[in-house]
Amino acid sequence: MREHLTDPYVRRANTEGYRARAAYKLMEIDERDHLLRPGAVVVDLGAAPGSWCQVAIERCPGGRVFALDLLPMAPVAGVDFLQGDFSDETVLAGFERLLEGRRADLVLSDMAPNISGVATVDQARSVLLCELALDFAVYRLQPDGRFLVKAFQGEGFMEFRREMERRFQTVRVRKPKASRDRSAEVYLLGEGLRG
Repeated sequence: MREHLTDPYVRRANTEGYRARAAYKLMEIDERDHLLRPGAVVVDLGAAPGSWCQVAIERCPGGRVFALDLLPMAPVAGVDFLQGDFSDETVLAGFERLLEGRRADLVLSDMAPNISGVATVDQARSVLLCELALDFAVYRLQPDGRFLVKAFQGEGFMEFRREMERRFQTVRVRKPKASRDRSAEVYLLGEGLRG
């Protein structure tokens, strides 16, 4: 708790009005890779509490942001949000209806499983969420769209990365400064969707 309260990114988020320190992870990646553009259609999977939505809506004037999470999320002006389990086909169908046939310029996934405390189980669940997000992105992206997904290094990570490389022409690894050093999380950025 002390670490959280003294974290400079937590303090900055509180001062600047972002809901979580994760906002700075997306900002840093965006500043490097220019993901968020005016008029873009952005999908945010695992959106709660909404800091990535806040960044996306700020940096995509004239665009649309669609968000999904198992957890509730207080409204973010300009964001269309659906609460539900991404792995549930009924919820996914509802999210597809929300999109109304739009193709995304960018699919973001900051999803993480509820932690059980059993490392192998948690890692397997994390990889499964990455795979589900990848399948969604491949199906819903514009041909020149991009996919940014949080993944945890460990069992199954390299296999998932290879699957991304099979689906995208370029896959880059990003470890933003706002990620805690001890965290095994990295972000994989897929560009150039293969036909």
